[in-house]
Amino acid sequence: MAQHDQEWDGVRLTVDDAVATVTLAVPERRNAQTPAMWRALTEAGRALPGTVRVAVLRAEGASFSAGLDRRAFTPEGIEGELSFLDLARATDAELDATIAGFQEAFTWWRRNDLVSVAAVQGHAIGAGFQLALACDLRICATDAQFAMRETSLGLVPDLGGTKPLVDLVGYGRALEICATGRAVGAAEAERIGLANLVVPADELPAATDDLVAALLAAPRNALIETKALLRGAASGHDYDTQRAAERAAQSRRLRDLTTAAD
Repeated sequence: MAQHDQEWDGVRLTVDDAVATVTLAVPERRNAQTPAMWRALTEAGRALPGTVRVAVLRAEGASFSAGLDRRAFTPEGIEGELSFLDLARATDAELDATIAGFQEAFTWWRRNDLVSVAAVQGHAIGAGFQLALACDLRICATDAQFAMRETSLGLVPDLGGTKPLVDLVGYGRALEICATGRAVGAAEAERIGLANLVVPADELPAATDDLVAALLAAPRNALIETKALLRGAASGHDYDTQRAAERAAQSRRLRDLTTAAD
């Protein structure tokens, strides 16, 4: 039986045995992101029980996430948070530590012990785009629109999105997307490898459920080892290093299977 484990600032975590669903729940602000939301996303990752095999990231309302809450750039800032204008006056070490803290909300989605799936509808802009990129897989509604607007604001994407973007679409296309800040629609996202699947908006929940079921059908340890192998290949392993990693992983799997059969 599904249970609402916890709810923080604009983030709801629901755990149902092997599936955790993290929901951005500020539809009235198009799920604009704040430091409080980033802390909540980090806490959601830390709160996952060991039974979880698949983490689904979804959002309420018409937009997945419109990006950083623009109030952060005003002198008043967001209530209870340090204005980014004040943050800009911090030392380099303080800035580095603060941004590293923000990034934690975006890093745990690629843990080897689970597979993460982003279900994206409407706008995924800036930080919203990077949050979708943080996940292993992306299912998109036909109205999904990705855009990396940081450069046009005089900033850079700094929430962990540059590496997966280049891995998915290549350096030249990633540069063009970031430098122009243009929108990438769902059809293009599927064509260039940003989206694994595009479906009509009303079919997004069912398509996500189908993918989750398919992921759960594979034995957990085999999926964990496979994900680790593919991440190693993506990180730049040469052919011989990757073949050695495959042999080691397969040896572990065969021993486990033999032990289970005895």
